[in-house]
Amino acid sequence: MRIAQIAPLWELVPPRAYGGTELVAYLLTEGLIQRGHEVTLFAVAGSQTSGHLRSYASQPLRELEETLNSDKTHCTVMASELTVLGDVFLEAERYDVIHNHMGFQALPFVNFVETPVVTTLHNALSPEPVRALFLKNAHQHYISISRYQQRLWPELHYAATIYHGIDLSRFTPKFELSGEPYLAFLGRLSPEKGPLEAIQVAQALGMKLLLAGKIDRVDQIYYESVLASQIDGSRIIYVGELAHAAKVEFLRNASACLFPVQWPEPFGLVMIEAMACGTPVFALRNGSVPEVIDHGVSGYVADSVEALTTAVQGYARFDRRLVRRKAEERFSAQRMVAEHERLYQRLVNASRRGGNLRYRSSRSFSASLPLPLPSPLHLAPDRSVSQYGGPAAYPAD
Repeated sequence: MRIAQIAPLWELVPPRAYGGTELVAYLLTEGLIQRGHEVTLFAVAGSQTSGHLRSYASQPLRELEETLNSDKTHCTVMASELTVLGDVFLEAERYDVIHNHMGFQALPFVNFVETPVVTTLHNALSPEPVRALFLKNAHQHYISISRYQQRLWPELHYAATIYHGIDLSRFTPKFELSGEPYLAFLGRLSPEKGPLEAIQVAQALGMKLLLAGKIDRVDQIYYESVLASQIDGSRIIYVGELAHAAKVEFLRNASACLFPVQWPEPFGLVMIEAMACGTPVFALRNGSVPEVIDHGVSGYVADSVEALTTAVQGYARFDRRLVRRKAEERFSAQRMVAEHERLYQRLVNASRRGGNLRYRSSRSFSASLPLPLPSPLHLAPDRSVSQYGGPAAYPAD
């Protein structure tokens, strides 16, 4: 098949550090090429692929902070993204299928081409104008990254649920720990990711906590007003944003990974990255968490910070070899690529027959798990405006 992959322009593909969407786009592109497909990657300049790269913007948009600060009309972002989308959809007949990882920006264009297009829901359907745009285009093909995500936004037409996968060969597990035990938190230092709750767990247990991740501009005031006073540099330590090799060392040497998310997380790559290192994940029951963690095997799912704190005390009872094995069984890049390949072929076949691909249960791609219906108030956070500061510059990952 001839396949177009549209990546966001905010980070390199693959990302230097943070960038879950960009990492998935890279692994998917490379995996499809290895399986004999002709893949064109539309991404920011400086990105890498063994396929055909179409590059845009002079550098990742997240690095254009000074320009974005002065660009009150967001023209820099819009012009860059529209240039990409204009090229992709003007050339749509060149491809058998187009995969949109960019998000809502591509949706209006899809209606004007015959080439099958599928959009992976990497980000939240917020703020409200974005949600309205998705609902207006609910008939298009969507990939959910967890079954919970489908229950959160049931109006959309889902072609499949496909869990993320990672290149497990790049995560060397550690089964026997040495040195001072510590807990690891990896992710954006934002309210919905739960860094404050991770600090509370560590402080209650008297354990060292290392926090790693980026601080977006929208979260700067939150960090300064809430987190900074808790980070003492001795027991609670912020180590910054980590490149891949440092991230692996950070996770594999940790006694446990804390994932106390405060919003309905649609997937959470951090969880499977920790598992790939043999490190059990202790998380709060939000969003996709019960789907990703095999409770009592690869980690522990708790209903409160207090319950999470109690559970973390038993981290040594987890078999780190079994944690790694679960990652291999469920979250390999090869499995992710194969499931996308099958979906693409179904989309292409349906298009050639002149029909629409009808909804197909995600059970063909993911294990069947009982999931609670979300509360009407259990909504994704609005990352366009922070409760602690001004407008957000970056999309949620």
